[in-house]
Amino acid sequence: MNILNIAWKGIKTDFRNTRTLFFMLAFPIVLMLVLGTALSNTFTTSLPVDDIDVLYKDTSKGESFPKFITEVEKSGIHFKQATKSTDAQKEVKQNKYDGYVEVTDKGIQLYVNNGSSIEGNILQGMLTSFVDQYNIASEIIKVAPEKLEPAFSREKKDDFIKETSLLPDKQPGSMDYYAIVITTMIILYGAMSSSSLIVSERVRKTGDRLIASPVRKGEIFIGKVLGSLVSNSICILLVILFSKLIFKANWGDHLGLVFLVLLTEVVFAVSMGIGVSFLSKTSAGPTVIIMLFVQLSSFFGGAYFKIDNPQGIFKLITELSPLTWMNTALTKIIYANDFAAAIPALSINLAGALVFLLVSIISLQRREGL
Repeated sequence: MNILNIAWKGIKTDFRNTRTLFFMLAFPIVLMLVLGTALSNTFTTSLPVDDIDVLYKDTSKGESFPKFITEVEKSGIHFKQATKSTDAQKEVKQNKYDGYVEVTDKGIQLYVNNGSSIEGNILQGMLTSFVDQYNIASEIIKVAPEKLEPAFSREKKDDFIKETSLLPDKQPGSMDYYAIVITTMIILYGAMSSSSLIVSERVRKTGDRLIASPVRKGEIFIGKVLGSLVSNSICILLVILFSKLIFKANWGDHLGLVFLVLLTEVVFAVSMGIGVSFLSKTSAGPTVIIMLFVQLSSFFGGAYFKIDNPQGIFKLITELSPLTWMNTALTKIIYANDFAAAIPALSINLAGALVFLLVSIISLQRREGL
C-alpha cells in the first residue's frame, strides 16, 4: 500500500506541474507541427514541372515534325517558330525559352540552357523517341511502303512491362516521420524529470523525514519509479493519440506493439535518470549530463532531420544513439509489418534499464538516507 500511495502522489505532482505538462505534451505536439510542415518537401517523391516553351526552325521538306508538334503540345510543351531575325540560341541562354530545335533534312539539333535540367532531359527524350520512330518509318518505306500506315496506326500495347512495388505507398511522409522521432525523443527527455525523484528529496531536506517514517527505502524507491513510469506513459499515449487523430500521422495497424516498444523506452529513460542521479555527486550534475546525452542522441538519431545511409564513422555514431534503435524498429513495424524488428529495441532498452536500476539499488543500499 505504501508503494501505491507514493506512486499516486508522484503522478498527481507531475500532472499538477504545468512545466511538466507543457514539456511532455505541448512541446512535442508543436515540434511535430513545425517540423512536419516546414520540412514536408524533403519527403516528397514527385517533382512538378511547368509548361515547357521551345523555339524551333524547320527547314525540312517533310510533314512529320509538324505532326509531332501537334501531338506534344497536348502535354504542355509549346513550340514557337523562330523568325529569321531571331537569335534563337541567345534566347535560350537568357532563359526566355527552355530549348531550341533545328530540323533539317540531315537531322535534328537540340540546344538547351542546362543539359542537366529536367526540361532539357524531357525535350531530349521526346526528340530521341521521335527520331527513332522516323528512322523506323524510313526503313519501312524502303522495304514495304504499303505497311507503313498499318505499322503506326494499329492499337499500341502498353502492358509489355508490369511494374509492381513491394511496399506500395508504404513510405512515411514528413508528419509520419516526425510523429515517430519526436515521440521517441521526448521519451528520452523524461529522464530529466526522473533524475530529480530522489535528488529533490535531498534538496528539500525531506529525505530524512521519509527515512524516519514507517516506510522502507525500497518502498520509497519502487513507488517513485512506478509513479514516474505511469506519468510518462500517459503523456506519451496522449501524444500518440493526438498526432494520429489530429495530424493524421500513420502509426500503423499494430498500435499495441508500437506502444509496447515505446513503453520499454520509457522504462529505460526513467531508469537512466535515476541511475545518473545516484552516480552524480552534485544536485545539478544529473540535469547537465542527461541534457547533453539527449541532445546528442536526438541529433545523431534523426530527431531533427532525416539521416539517410550514413557512412564511415558517422554511421557508427548514429548507431550508438538509442533513438536510432527505436526509430528503426518503429518504422519497420509500421511500414513493413516486421515484428522481429521490435526484439533488438526491446532487448536493448530493458537491458539498459536493468543496469541503471542495479546501480541505483546498490547506491541506495550503501547510503544511510536517500
